[in-house]
Amino acid sequence: MTTRNTTRYYELPRFTSVDALRPAERGVPAPGPREVLVRMRAWSLNYRDLMIASDTYGRALTPGLVPLSDGAGEVADAGAEVTRWSAGDRVVGIFMPRWISGPATADRTAGALGGPSDGVLAQYVLFDQDALVAAPAHLDFAEAATLPCAAVTAWHTVVTSGGVAPGQTVLTMGSGGVSLFALRFAALGGAHVIATSSSDAKLARLRALGAADGIDYVRTPAWGQAVYEASGGGVDHVVEVGGAGTLPQSLTAVRTGGRISVIGVLADGDGVDPISVVRKGITLQGMYVGSREMFEEMNRALERHRLHPVIDRAFPFAEAPAAYRHFADRGHFGKVVITDE
Repeated sequence: MTTRNTTRYYELPRFTSVDALRPAERGVPAPGPREVLVRMRAWSLNYRDLMIASDTYGRALTPGLVPLSDGAGEVADAGAEVTRWSAGDRVVGIFMPRWISGPATADRTAGALGGPSDGVLAQYVLFDQDALVAAPAHLDFAEAATLPCAAVTAWHTVVTSGGVAPGQTVLTMGSGGVSLFALRFAALGGAHVIATSSSDAKLARLRALGAADGIDYVRTPAWGQAVYEASGGGVDHVVEVGGAGTLPQSLTAVRTGGRISVIGVLADGDGVDPISVVRKGITLQGMYVGSREMFEEMNRALERHRLHPVIDRAFPFAEAPAAYRHFADRGHFGKVVITDE
């Protein structure tokens, strides 16, 4: 039973599948001089969490890892040198604790939460005071917990790097977290968004969120050509979450001189002939979340537009393994979250 001096958390003693997730208890950690102790109130899942649990992430991981990069809570205690936060502040951890601002570097992107460093699926978590942002005032904890990975990645892709502008065309894929945030950020920026999905019901929901056009990729296997024609010669920007399995279609869909931002690896496929990239003069760029500065810029936009993340389903902390399994089924629309009971 949990007492005042102990906290519940989850760990991965081995990396065999989502069923390896195990609950455990430990002492409540005490903050160091520059550290903040956060009482976590909500968490959210990303596709990388499934890859980490099944050891398909491609990085060395230590057994006993505490999973998840995304969580929100309130400051419970702070070290003597902490100046940025006070008890009771509503905060969200950043995905890469060392990436405060500027371009990505090996040092700044090292130590991502949830793998290789311990993540946040615990009732109490220690953060460096610089590795937190204020939760947007209009969001509850569950909504704020969806932001660190998917939302910041989408903001970096569409706004910071992509420079979305009115009149541009943007292609998004499916109804996962990154895609939904990208769709909404692009639409807020005045872009014409074309979204793909696997059913009319999901396409209707995507249109309600701001998509101007929708294409069912099941009924239209050659959806890249359909997007090319619907956009009058190719889209300006593809938010590519499928990887090898969808990149050939994205190369067809993008205009000459356009951009493809590669984010995910959701679909298996063969290699891509780079001649298409060369002939079209495409900017093909890998995206990996973003800095605290980007996170704070995004939060200001969320507050200004009163934008709420889309949550598919919430599970209590005691049912975190069920949340993993629901997410692994890949039938969700939006984010799957875990909340404190």
